[in-house]
Amino acid sequence: MDFDALVLAGGGSTRFGGVDKAMLVLDGATLLDRVLTATDAAVSTVVVGPVRTTCREVGWTVEDPPSGGPVAGIAAGLAHGSAAVVVVLSCDLPWLAKADVARLVDGLGDHDGHGLRDTDGRGQQLATAYRRTALAEAIRRIGDPRDKSVRRLVADLDLVWSDPTRAGDDVDTWADFDD
Repeated sequence: MDFDALVLAGGGSTRFGGVDKAMLVLDGATLLDRVLTATDAAVSTVVVGPVRTTCREVGWTVEDPPSGGPVAGIAAGLAHGSAAVVVVLSCDLPWLAKADVARLVDGLGDHDGHGLRDTDGRGQQLATAYRRTALAEAIRRIGDPRDKSVRRLVADLDLVWSDPTRAGDDVDTWADFDD
C-alpha cells in the first residue's frame, strides 16, 4: 500500500539543553536520517521543522506560527502529499527500520491508525500509520492545533498497536540516547 511520510523535527529539544536532537548522531547517522532511511519507500516525505542537510531529498514545511507543538506540525505536514495512508513519525526513533514502517502500513486494516508500542508498552502516536481522511477529520475537530496534545487529537480514532518493540522507543533524554 502506498504511503506518505510526515516526520516531525521542529521541537525545541529542551530536555537536551536546546541541542538539535534531529541532528544527533548514532552509529554514523543522524536521528533524522535514520527515520528518513526507514521511510524511503514513501511516495512523498515531508519534514516539519527547519531545513537541514539530509540523506535523501524531502519536502520541508513549518507550522504557522512556528513552535506550535506536534499537532500544529501534523496539521502543517498533512497539507503535503496525497497518499491515503500517512505515517507520522517523530525524528527521534533511532531504532525504527523499513520493516517496522511496512508492518505499520500493512497492519492498518480497517482501523484509523496502526502504531508502535515502545518497550514499556506505551502506544506511540508519533510512530503510527494513519488513514489520511481520519487524521484530517481529527485535526478539523480539534480546531486551532497550536499547543494541543497528540493524545487529544487521536482520542476518538480507532487505533491498534503493535506488540512492544524497540522500534517504538524514542529518545527524549540523554539517558535514552545512551541506552
